[in-house]
Amino acid sequence: MTSFDENLIVVHDLWKIYQLEKQPVAALQGVSFAVSPNEFLAIMGPSGSGKSTLMNLLGCLDTPTKGEYYLKGRLVSSYSEDELAHIRNREIGFVFQVFNLLPRATALHNVELPLIYSGTSKRVRQEKARRALEMVEMAARINHRPAELSGGERQRVAIARALVNEPSLLLADEPTGNLDSRTGQEIMNLFRKLHGRGHTIIVVTHDRDIAAHAQRIIYLRDGKIEKDERKESAP
Repeated sequence: MTSFDENLIVVHDLWKIYQLEKQPVAALQGVSFAVSPNEFLAIMGPSGSGKSTLMNLLGCLDTPTKGEYYLKGRLVSSYSEDELAHIRNREIGFVFQVFNLLPRATALHNVELPLIYSGTSKRVRQEKARRALEMVEMAARINHRPAELSGGERQRVAIARALVNEPSLLLADEPTGNLDSRTGQEIMNLFRKLHGRGHTIIVVTHDRDIAAHAQRIIYLRDGKIEKDERKESAP
C-alpha cells in the first residue's frame, strides 16, 4: 500500500455501486491511486466513466460502497458527520461548473461565506477574503455583485471562496464548462499559478485541452483507471 507519510490522498480499491431499479450499477470498480501534496492532477473520462462519482467521494460528499479513502493519513470513513462537515469546510475547497454565488452579495461577501459558517470574526474574515480575491486578481472588483461580473470573473470569485480557508485540497469539477475557450484557458492559467504557490489541485474534466494544464492525468473508463500519465512539467 502507498505510504501515507508522503501523500495527501491515498485511495485503495474504491468501489461505488448504485442500485437502479433493482439492477446494481458499478460507477467505480476498484480504483486505487495516491496524490502527493502540491500535485496538479486532472481526472479525465467520457460521460459515464465515473469521474463525477470519484469527485464526490474525494470531496467527502458521498461514501464508497467498498474500499478505503485516506485524507492526510486518516481513514475518511472513520470520521463522524460533524468531522466530515469540518473537513468539507476547512480541508477541501470546491469549485464547480455552476459558480453558486449569492446574486445579491458582493464578491467580498461571497468569498467570506465559508468563514461565516466557521464562526470567524468579521475583521479576520474580511481580511482573509480580500487576500483570497487578490490571489485570483479580483481585488479591484470586491464590491461588485455577480450580475456586474463576466463569467470568468464570477469563476475567479468562486475560486477565491474555495481558497479562503486555506484548504489542503482544491477540487474543481468542470470549472471551465460554462466559459468560452479563451476565458477557460485564463482560468486554467490561474490554477497553474495557484499550483505554483503550493496548492494541491484536482480538476475533473472531459476536455483534453483543460487536462493538458495538469502535471498528471488519470484517465477513467467504465469506472476503472485506464491510464495514469505523468508529465515532467505542465506545458
